[in-house]
Amino acid sequence: MADTLNGAGGHQSIPALLHRNAIQYAGSAAYREKDLGIWQSWTWAQAEAEIQALALGLINMGVREGDFIAVIGRNRPYLYWSMVAAQSVGAIPVPLYQDAVAEEMAYVMEHCGARFAIVADQEQVDKVIEVQENLHQFEHMIYLDPRGLRKYDHSKLHQFSHVQEQGRAALDEFLPELQRREATLNYDSPCVMLYTSGTTGKPKGVLLSNRNVIETAKSSSEFDNLRESDEVLAYLPMAWVGDFIFSIGQAYWTGFCVNCPESADTMMTDLREIGPSYYFAPPRIFETQLTNVMIRMEDASPVKKRIFDYFMAHARKVGPDILDGHSVGVFDRLKYKLGEFVVYGPLKNALGFSSVRVGYTAGEAIGPEIFDFYRSLGINLKQLYGQTEATVFITAQPDGQVRSDTVGVPCPGVELRIAENGEVFYRSPGVFVEYYKNPESTADTKDPEGWVATGDAGFIEEDTGHLRIIDRAKDVGKMASGALFAPKYAENKLKFFPNILEAVVFGNGREECTAFINIDLTAVGNWAERNNIAYGSYQELAAHPQVMDTVQSHVEAVNASLAEDPMLSGCQIHRFVILHKELDADDGELTRTRKVRRRIIEEKFADIITALYDGSPKVSTTTEVTYEDGRKGSISAMLEIRDAKVVPVTPQQVAAE
Repeated sequence: MADTLNGAGGHQSIPALLHRNAIQYAGSAAYREKDLGIWQSWTWAQAEAEIQALALGLINMGVREGDFIAVIGRNRPYLYWSMVAAQSVGAIPVPLYQDAVAEEMAYVMEHCGARFAIVADQEQVDKVIEVQENLHQFEHMIYLDPRGLRKYDHSKLHQFSHVQEQGRAALDEFLPELQRREATLNYDSPCVMLYTSGTTGKPKGVLLSNRNVIETAKSSSEFDNLRESDEVLAYLPMAWVGDFIFSIGQAYWTGFCVNCPESADTMMTDLREIGPSYYFAPPRIFETQLTNVMIRMEDASPVKKRIFDYFMAHARKVGPDILDGHSVGVFDRLKYKLGEFVVYGPLKNALGFSSVRVGYTAGEAIGPEIFDFYRSLGINLKQLYGQTEATVFITAQPDGQVRSDTVGVPCPGVELRIAENGEVFYRSPGVFVEYYKNPESTADTKDPEGWVATGDAGFIEEDTGHLRIIDRAKDVGKMASGALFAPKYAENKLKFFPNILEAVVFGNGREECTAFINIDLTAVGNWAERNNIAYGSYQELAAHPQVMDTVQSHVEAVNASLAEDPMLSGCQIHRFVILHKELDADDGELTRTRKVRRRIIEEKFADIITALYDGSPKVSTTTEVTYEDGRKGSISAMLEIRDAKVVPVTPQQVAAE
């Protein structure tokens, strides 16, 4: 395990941890990448050599201490090396979402004043060139994949391998300068700048120090006993703080291997081949995988389906208890072992989870049935709660204290408190340095004593110390009746159904709640295929009467569930509409991390919201959309509005509210 941090130990930066790993774990795999169907591997010693060559090349190109370097592309070892090389020369890496449009990239790069960018391929090169005139400090771009770039102007455009070659050639000249810069790095030196998703406005640059990243990596690794022999699959956006802490922070602290899939299309195959022992996925990934399993079982023979159902029923009964080390009868254990041989083992292998020792989900609430399904298989899936400003970790679930309705207890070194209005505050070594160029927002979010406002409303259970999150604090309001309005709570319940991809609930200050629904095209499309229902588009399938009936049954099931909660019974949905298009980040309706931009949605679909509340049975609407190539267009539709059955609230419930 990693050694203890101290002021004189020298491990006060990511480059210092790299040097330690290159000695301590010299021959162990640090990175793997699948390229053209073949896994390539680099040891820690080889990774250090690659990073040093790039760092020397950056100095040769004129990178100064304090410069910002944009990093854009999918998860690849070379781009992780780029971030560490930038840190080594005293620059600050700024990873961007690779699927962001050029204008979004332009805002981030201009805001931080990036002089350099390291990008994956021609697509990203073209985006930067498109907005280059608006980037007043931008000078040079380095690219990985040379395909399609031969005829470009290379006066300011450089191939990654050539920069490394120039760095190696200038070893004697620039090595003393590189060593000097690395020696000046300390706990308070900037480590990375990550931009928030921007649900309510422009993204903010969150500056994290080496202290934030290393202390958080250290405590979270010890919390789950992560070690050098672990394997992680790096497939989540590199601009997301979770990927940074898993694939750089924890990887460099513990020395485990970071595996990069060949592409998004091969991710599930690559997951099975790697069989990670440490795995993170947002709820939507787990939901999609479970949906695919159930679809395959629907197509299985009657005998196979009966065997599957029989053993899964037993797994749900005793699996979580066995996983948590609770007392389970001998007969039930033997039956579970047989199920492991017949069903659970092959299923985990097909999902790529055979070796998962620690699994996490976060970002949204996960359906209890989905959560329990994976745990019943013996997969140690847990929940955590975090944010960019905390360097991820605020709370997490310890082994043996795992529940679907909480996000765990404070992580090591984290303090929690709940304000009078229910907002959650925390303080920890992971608390960010500042919002770059935004002292007002920094002061609004972090007080002089280091307490940070999460923006989420929740409460701490008195008997367990577990934190429960209700909603975003700014979204919590009151119905006209005075009942509590917590849209995210109802939306998450809707999204627990595999047929529903997204939901947006309205009702603040109104007499009733209404909702927009997006169907999950994969799940509903598979249902249509099994039932020989033809459709030509998302819009056509969403408007199918049987799809409407199914979604209505889901809405009414959620209403029945909400009615049982005295505090949230007023959030029952009276009317809903299935939208004619999927909410999309390119259209500004979602952030790049798929968080709903409520204000934009309310403005963009104001005519549909009006129809939901004026009793109209249908509404005709036209919406502007953005195509993959950046062109704008519009789609029109006549949408049916459905009434949903609600459960009457008793006077006792009203009094309780």
